[in-house]
Amino acid sequence: MLTKNDIRIRDPFILKDEDSNCYFLYGTTDQNVWKGQGVGFDAYRSTDLEHWEGPSQVFRPTEDFWADQHFWAPEVYFYKNQYYMFASFKGEGVCRGTQILVSESPFGPFSPLTEYPITPKDWECLDGTLFIDEKNEPWIIFCREWLQVQDGEMWAQRLADDFKTVIGEPVLLFKASEADWTVPVRGEKEYITDGPYLFRAQNGELQMLWSSRSQHGYAVGVARSATGNILGPWIQDPEPLIDEDGGHAMLFRTFSGELKLAIHSPNRSPLERPVFLTVEEKNNNIVVRR
Repeated sequence: MLTKNDIRIRDPFILKDEDSNCYFLYGTTDQNVWKGQGVGFDAYRSTDLEHWEGPSQVFRPTEDFWADQHFWAPEVYFYKNQYYMFASFKGEGVCRGTQILVSESPFGPFSPLTEYPITPKDWECLDGTLFIDEKNEPWIIFCREWLQVQDGEMWAQRLADDFKTVIGEPVLLFKASEADWTVPVRGEKEYITDGPYLFRAQNGELQMLWSSRSQHGYAVGVARSATGNILGPWIQDPEPLIDEDGGHAMLFRTFSGELKLAIHSPNRSPLERPVFLTVEEKNNNIVVRR
């Protein structure tokens, strides 16, 4: 049995599984996440968020899988009686993209739903996340990478109900430099977008957690949809929610009803660990409980 301090992981994502009364922890788990051959994804299981079973292999690529590096940021959702994983991959000479995988179990094994990523073929994309809108229609929200467009972008695109195809054209939501708190990661015009996660506030306002570079390092900001729907326009909070070397956030409620914010911290390999901060909503703002 492990504690969370024993688990090296980036981009932690928690699935609260009602059927098993367990929490499942997913994330970037390769030993070298930046270079070398991609290995796959491991997951962990817990009943209390403190003690964890694992790691268990939930995805390993077949020999004909298109990607061979940068296996990043898996998120798992239970949707229409199956478990779907959204994860980022990169292949030699192939653009980075978000691939959707499927399994009948939260512990996998997960298999690619389609042959290639769901994000645009010629775009460098990452960190796709699932959003179900007010009409019960699924969307993928994803980042277009600063390495290709300089000022990192956040995009949305409708998904078919079976997640195998997209509907219509992708829509630009915002650019990283639109937030007052972001600073360039390189030069004067190169800004990062990372890790979108969408949620409804108590008043129904649609908000998005996302990460970029602040003056103090890897940080988490909040954007709000002025219309309450995915197409915005999106208004950036002037100050980041987390500004202390931790990022790629998501929210979940514990079985006892507490609201938690999951991040990895510190943002230095190989020291990254999952961190679960207790938060609360005050006046439709997420506030970290100190």
